[in-house]
Amino acid sequence: MNKKIHTEAVDQLFEAVLSLRNKEECYTFFEDVCTINELLSLSQRFEVAKMLREKKTYLEISEKTGASTATISRVNRSLSYGNDGYEMVFARMEGKTEEEGEE
Repeated sequence: MNKKIHTEAVDQLFEAVLSLRNKEECYTFFEDVCTINELLSLSQRFEVAKMLREKKTYLEISEKTGASTATISRVNRSLSYGNDGYEMVFARMEGKTEEEGEE
């Protein structure tokens, strides 16, 4: 974990995020905390990561998301050499989808 970001202020932000109960609360909070461009950039990176996991090419990803090759490369580096945060979230999301399908 990157020690530079591990601060009391970041801890408090994460506690705030963890207190959110649903997507509507996420929209309400993140629209206040982030600019529209910041939020769109975060969602774009998440979409890029999803497409990289699906083995899409940089060209396909760029065409669909509008992401630059630099952004795609940065996300790819995180997937390959990061802290496995994307993988953790994708696994949980896939598990949730499977659980919902069982009901």
